[in-house]
Amino acid sequence: MSKYSRRQFIGTGIAAGTLASLGTLPLKAAATPKATDYVTLGNSGLKVTRLAFGTGSNNGWVQHSLGQEKFTALVRYAYDRGIRFFETAEAYSTPAMLGEALKGLPRDSYQLMTKVETDRPGDPHARFDQMRRLSQTDYFDIMLLHYLHTPDWREKTARWQDAILVEQDKKTIKTRGCSVHGLPALRQVPGMKWLQIAMIRMNHNGASMDGEDFATSLPGNVNEVVSHVKQVKSEGMGVVSMKLIGNGSFTNHDDRAKAMKFAFRNAGVDSVTVGFKSTQEIDEAIDNLNAALA
Repeated sequence: MSKYSRRQFIGTGIAAGTLASLGTLPLKAAATPKATDYVTLGNSGLKVTRLAFGTGSNNGWVQHSLGQEKFTALVRYAYDRGIRFFETAEAYSTPAMLGEALKGLPRDSYQLMTKVETDRPGDPHARFDQMRRLSQTDYFDIMLLHYLHTPDWREKTARWQDAILVEQDKKTIKTRGCSVHGLPALRQVPGMKWLQIAMIRMNHNGASMDGEDFATSLPGNVNEVVSHVKQVKSEGMGVVSMKLIGNGSFTNHDDRAKAMKFAFRNAGVDSVTVGFKSTQEIDEAIDNLNAALA
């Protein structure tokens, strides 16, 4: 069993993760930040590249339609270009494909994030075992509670929170967090001591972002979302953002570049995930993020 239960954890406010150690003063000016640099997600101690390869476009069917051979080649292209952070989810059609694509690469050379559906019955630990087998991995670097869209998700996911703490003790999960949809759910993230990572939708004009309704077809409240991002970061959470392409609606390059710039310069997120289907999209996302950081 976990040394601390979820309730003890929340009640005592035990610190999550480890603090990054202090570095020495540089002898020369720091290099310009890049998309493929490693950054630490809050106080979790976990380092990931700023840009992640997302595999959930249209629940993964965009990537799935490539077929295993082309998808593997795309994943390896991203890896060779320096993207070492990969995202999938139990609800996507891609966990097995991603596991196959990453097979043979040193496991400690990349980070793997997935998400678990919490509204299904059954034993959480059996589900985690099944997810690891499907992804061909001994552990997940990040496990998120997926698609939280009601204001009572803290209470409704209690048994999953407890189970993830146990898995962290077993080292089959390194860090824990949630993926939220809609302001009613997002408003519950600040002050949630169990959380180490928050996955929050972000772009410059609110396309497919969080509003009062969790439906992604409605414009989101950009100002409120940004305020929550800044609050949770001040509490030591790492923030990974999605919807940088407006759920695929940003067909104009300028919008894609503006979204990337806004996420890092205005909202101050740590890392972003983008769903790719071509090498050109990978190259563009790297260029856009490098420009945003310049």
